[in-house]
Amino acid sequence: MKIITWLDGDWFEGNQPMLGPLTQATWLGGVVFDGARAFEGVAPDLDRHCERAVRSCHALGLKPVVPAGRIFELSREGIARFPGDAALYIRPLFWAEEGLLVPKPDSTRFALTIFEAPMPEPTGFSAALSTYRRPAPDMAPTDAKATCLYPQAGRAARETEARGFDNAVMLDPDGHVAEFASSNIFIATDGAVHTPVPNGTFLNGITRQRVIGLLRDARVEVYERSVAPEELPEADEIFSTGNYGKVTPVTRYETRELQPGPMFRLARELYWDFAHGGTHRQR
Repeated sequence: MKIITWLDGDWFEGNQPMLGPLTQATWLGGVVFDGARAFEGVAPDLDRHCERAVRSCHALGLKPVVPAGRIFELSREGIARFPGDAALYIRPLFWAEEGLLVPKPDSTRFALTIFEAPMPEPTGFSAALSTYRRPAPDMAPTDAKATCLYPQAGRAARETEARGFDNAVMLDPDGHVAEFASSNIFIATDGAVHTPVPNGTFLNGITRQRVIGLLRDARVEVYERSVAPEELPEADEIFSTGNYGKVTPVTRYETRELQPGPMFRLARELYWDFAHGGTHRQR
């Protein structure tokens, strides 16, 4: 697997060592990231991912030492170092070098890593309900794509993997459906699509927002609302949106087998059409 990282003005190959044992991010968690995708010669919404990285930086009290526009330019430069049809993961990272409990903004550093990551086949995955929940905004920095949020998601995924499932559905503190451990969740019932309304407990994903807009433009009714966990076993379809796999169906939820349905297929088709017809093509 080819990996390149831009750090301190130059490109390096391989898993570049960057954080030391006394780096604030290493032991106290002052680090945020984002993830974009390049595949089939396109990099959809790359600019929005760069902008979100900067917003996450502000939310955690870090200083965005590289602006979003420059991250975008570096990403294009890095993508060009791979074959034109390569499937890539693009990950900007900001972290604090100094500070005890509170990271020192002026110590913020930046790195951009791009590596080969095949796009998952849309064959689907299984999921089950986890006992671990997403935190409320007053419990964790849920307004940032912060690495400190991911151990909780990892615990949820580990719990359901032990039961033989690929992923976990996580609830919010009030007992409503929030998301999968690694992506946003949608259900389809009677020809309409429903997804949890953003309430500050989970990331309002860029791919999520894009798919909602595309479905509505196609005159599909999409409802952002509170979703009860009891609705999942009764849904006609369940599918996910996220940067890594974009649009992916659920083929088993708890004890119920599911088939990739028409709303999933439409959402994926619309997203792929958008990606290949957009302005952020590789060059």
